[in-house]
Amino acid sequence: MMKRTLQIIIITALAMGMSGAGRAENTPADAIRSTVDAVLDIMKDKDLAAPGRRAERREKIRALIRDRFDFMEMSRRSLARHWKKLSPEEKREFVGVFSDLLEASYIGKIEAYTNEKVTYDRETVRGKGKYGIVNTTIVTKNVDIPIDYKVIFRNGKWWIYDVVIEGVSFISTYRSQYNKIIVKQSFAKLLERMKSKLKEIKAMEAKAV
Repeated sequence: MMKRTLQIIIITALAMGMSGAGRAENTPADAIRSTVDAVLDIMKDKDLAAPGRRAERREKIRALIRDRFDFMEMSRRSLARHWKKLSPEEKREFVGVFSDLLEASYIGKIEAYTNEKVTYDRETVRGKGKYGIVNTTIVTKNVDIPIDYKVIFRNGKWWIYDVVIEGVSFISTYRSQYNKIIVKQSFAKLLERMKSKLKEIKAMEAKAV
């Protein structure tokens, strides 16, 4: 059970790529729980909350995110059939922009953290132990928010490759949006729009530091 706010939890789902030091992660639930603990530790650190240390705090969160999210898998699933058509160079560029965009988009919301409850309701493992789903609920004063984490076991570790909030999958949403742009315009146009959005977010982030 953990604490946090509706908006942040929704994103902590996404931005929650962290593993608690010294904690075993034998199951999907262990991995997600350690991720939540690590996020909360950073958000509760009064020193990191001090003026002038916001950039440092965000960098710590980014490091944790990259330690839990499988951006390559997320990228492949988001582009679906278009993924195979890309060159190795295009794939690397997309993964880089995609991961930076997700991080930048959600870290700000994580910083809205307050004190809500997170319950870990159920864990399901399938595919001969390769895939798992951890069902959690954000308990607020006015509403309960179901958040499911889809994970894949790779290289001895559970990695998040999708987050489903109130029945809506991040990957399915991105896949639909990206497919429309690629079909109507081009992959190059999609990348251009993603870079433009990332630049916009980083500009706003810089002003807030």
